[in-house]
Amino acid sequence: MKVWTKIRLNEHDKNIDILSNAMTNYLYKYGPIVDVFKKYGVTFQEKKALEEYTASRIAGILTLYMADDKMRIHDIVNKYYSKDFSLTTITPELEGYIERTRSGDNK
Repeated sequence: MKVWTKIRLNEHDKNIDILSNAMTNYLYKYGPIVDVFKKYGVTFQEKKALEEYTASRIAGILTLYMADDKMRIHDIVNKYYSKDFSLTTITPELEGYIERTRSGDNK
């Protein structure tokens, strides 16, 4: 049986802390989540708990990625992937993304 453990960031891993903080803000700062928080009266403490949970999960994935621990990343994918996922389309969204034009376009 696999045992999932929590880790603590060492001083030299603080970039993971910064990255997970920025990614969490990227996810929750704008968009429909703001409307959901307002609609359901999510308190500051509830929002903080959700953001801390999300930042910790992102930090875990980043830690595995930076350690090149593909086996544990695959374990996570295998455990949480579901064909019953409610989304029909996933489109990568990147802030600041500029669409490249096809060759021959004069834009």
